[in-house]
Amino acid sequence: MGCCGSAERTKREWRPLEDRSCTDLPWFLLFTVFCVGMGSICGFTVATGGAARLVFGYDSYGNTCGQRNEQIEGVRLSGLDHTDRKFVFFLDPCNIDIVQRKIKSMALCVSLCPSEELKTYQDLMRFAMVNGSELCSYELAGHKYPGLPERFSKCPKLPVPRSKPLPVFNRCTPVDVSCYAKFAEAVVTFVGDSSVLHRLIAGVAASKEIIIGLCVLALVLSMILMVIIRYISAVLVWILTSLVVLGSLAGTSVLWWLYIDHRLYGNDTSSKVSKEESKEEPSRDSGQALLVYAASATIFTIILLLLMLFMRKRVALTIALFHVAGKVFIHLPLLTLQPFVTFLALLLFWVYWILVLLFLGTTGNPEQNEETGLTEFRLTGPLQYLTWYHAVGLVWISEFILACQQMTVAGAVVTYYFTRDKNRLPVTPILSSVLRLVRYHLGTVAKGSFIITLVKVPRLVLMYIHNQLKGRENVFARCLLKSCICCLWCLEKCLNYLNQNAYAATAINSTSFCTSARDAFVILVENALRVATINAVGDFVLFLGKILIMTSTAFAGVLLLNYQRDYAEWLLPLVIVCLFSFLVAHCFLSIFEIVVDVLFLCFAIDTKYNDGTPGKEFFMDKALMEFVESSRRLERTGGRGRSRVKEAASEGAEMKPMAPGTSSA
Repeated sequence: MGCCGSAERTKREWRPLEDRSCTDLPWFLLFTVFCVGMGSICGFTVATGGAARLVFGYDSYGNTCGQRNEQIEGVRLSGLDHTDRKFVFFLDPCNIDIVQRKIKSMALCVSLCPSEELKTYQDLMRFAMVNGSELCSYELAGHKYPGLPERFSKCPKLPVPRSKPLPVFNRCTPVDVSCYAKFAEAVVTFVGDSSVLHRLIAGVAASKEIIIGLCVLALVLSMILMVIIRYISAVLVWILTSLVVLGSLAGTSVLWWLYIDHRLYGNDTSSKVSKEESKEEPSRDSGQALLVYAASATIFTIILLLLMLFMRKRVALTIALFHVAGKVFIHLPLLTLQPFVTFLALLLFWVYWILVLLFLGTTGNPEQNEETGLTEFRLTGPLQYLTWYHAVGLVWISEFILACQQMTVAGAVVTYYFTRDKNRLPVTPILSSVLRLVRYHLGTVAKGSFIITLVKVPRLVLMYIHNQLKGRENVFARCLLKSCICCLWCLEKCLNYLNQNAYAATAINSTSFCTSARDAFVILVENALRVATINAVGDFVLFLGKILIMTSTAFAGVLLLNYQRDYAEWLLPLVIVCLFSFLVAHCFLSIFEIVVDVLFLCFAIDTKYNDGTPGKEFFMDKALMEFVESSRRLERTGGRGRSRVKEAASEGAEMKPMAPGTSSA
């Protein structure tokens, strides 16, 4: 790692990119030990035969197919030599336990899967004699199948469907999947008419080229939007502001109109039915309710308008940050590849995790099931906690990969922001950020991801308990569980945001996680209104961007699918395209959101410790400089002269532009 000890400064100073030191080294060592434990679980499953049993398959007596086996104490027909029997054959492959997600059938090792349908026991005997592959239990002789009384329980259920072995896992799988209709019915219970399902699937099969093309279109649109969003962000922000204001005014007006109409209607009615006093009470209650609603809406609208008026300058900051973020992607085009790299890393890890989980399912001591009499492998004693360890590893390592992405993006953006001359940027700031992460800050990323794991794992456990107890718990328990889940979810979101800013602070000043989180928290609290504006307005603008990409892709899909006259076949292809386009847009615009958040933290630090005077020149971009000058000008015209403008610069200081050669495009 090339690391050395990291000593914290006694007095807090921000020195962007001046020195580097290792951070949170003990946490890196702890994470390394944890990963070694994850690898040891995989090694344990391989050494104890769990991996071999999963890949090669095993029968109901504990014998692994394709191998010479050892005798299992207390299990009959174990310890057989199955060197020539390499395939697993299920006597009733269509008997699927949907709840336990497994086939409830006796399994045997056979030398050949039946390539033709076998309808009678005579066919079973003929298949065994010709091919040497006996499909009944081992103690039954193949030439005696038709006359044995045990054939009904120890031979396959007739007719035996035609099957072929899977390419890797050596299981005889029926070629005709119609026997899995029960399982498919449970998966697609929302479809009542099978013909509708067939038409939808046919529509997907007929439009697969169009679907692939539209998915690529969504990918291209997402990459383009990240660059051009700086030109349309101002329009989107003011459209959003106008819609919110007009919507609140319209809602308030409608409520007052309903109240006035009710008063007039109520007075007219009361004169006609004055004798029916019982009918006046509901009318009076409705009028009071409308009055309360209208008054509440009026108060809300006034507060909203005041907030809009008070925060209009901060909305301008959001627009400026979006503008600079667009420039970042122009100077750092490799940022657009971050979603691909992260997705690939997560995909590889998830595939590995699932394989090891399957290995664990076939690892352990052989035990005979009392109900079925079949042999199963189960982890007992302390080994049963390996599954929990493996589950925690899924969360921690996944969060670690996502945190590495955040740290990489933060490091590249920090390098861009605090480099005065943009022509002197590193050749590949992204790769430089990755190298700094690997060399200095893996411990910080491990610690931050572990904190998220501490919150996410209990939330997932509570969600599992809530799902298991659904319909059986009382109202209080259900409410308590949902409240705990909601609180943990909110805490996780807050910690995610704080972690992201802590990574940015670490990228700026090379401090440990706790120090960086504290410093970032102080900066965010000092700029609370700005943070609220950026998160509210910025997130909604990005959401509109996601909707724009999804609707554009869907519109293109409608045009391309127009030649198909059966409009019912459009449904599933369009749903697939819309979901994929929204997911792609979310992945790419999430990177854009990280860039905006890091830029804001850099801007807040820049305006706090620099004032534009010689020796304390700003690092910020021209667009942010214009925002600072505009803020100072507004404060001057308001007559609030100060020695230091809180927004950014001192009262009489000359605003220093960036060094020559700085790009403002």
